[in-house]
Amino acid sequence: MTTSRPQGEQPRRRAPAGAAVLREDVTEAIRDAVFGELASVGYARMSIEGIARRAGVGKTAVYRRWRSKLHLVLDLVSAIAVQGLPAPDTGSLEGDLRLLYEVTSRALRHPVASQIIPDLQAEAARNPEIAEALQKALREGQHGVASGIVRAAVERGEIRSGADEDLALDLVSGPLYWRSVVVRADLPKGYLGRLAGATAAGLRAL
Repeated sequence: MTTSRPQGEQPRRRAPAGAAVLREDVTEAIRDAVFGELASVGYARMSIEGIARRAGVGKTAVYRRWRSKLHLVLDLVSAIAVQGLPAPDTGSLEGDLRLLYEVTSRALRHPVASQIIPDLQAEAARNPEIAEALQKALREGQHGVASGIVRAAVERGEIRSGADEDLALDLVSGPLYWRSVVVRADLPKGYLGRLAGATAAGLRAL
């Protein structure tokens, strides 16, 4: 039996299955779940199934946003790069360095970060795409802030104009990452202040 439709009334059209709006709260839940899975099992053992289970969603919700766990992790690393670090503005080179080191040190000591960063570095040695994403994150995040500190110091006359910028950035960023991420040693009391003073002296000598 067919049901007649009033003259002039158009049939209702269903929205295409793929046209549904992606809910931001679900996307954020998935991103949080990725950090949790990375810290818990590492990249190699992480799976879309585990991410979906931790986020409380179906696997389809993950695959509608990212093609694979690799693309998911690359997206998160890129997002971190965009967020970056706050740019210190204390009025002095040593003060800017001290503030940068305090903020960076707190971030690196976070339990999730302390697990994820070494794991992704190990994966980067085997996966060029992850290596490129990590390099970009460091370059646009930490190095972006370090460049601002060096430029401000040059403008104040604390560092000579024309100093080797790449070497300056290595001096600013290298020591804390070496100790916190590579060696993974605890920082003694007063270490960040002494590091800021030594780095400032090194930059002035360039």
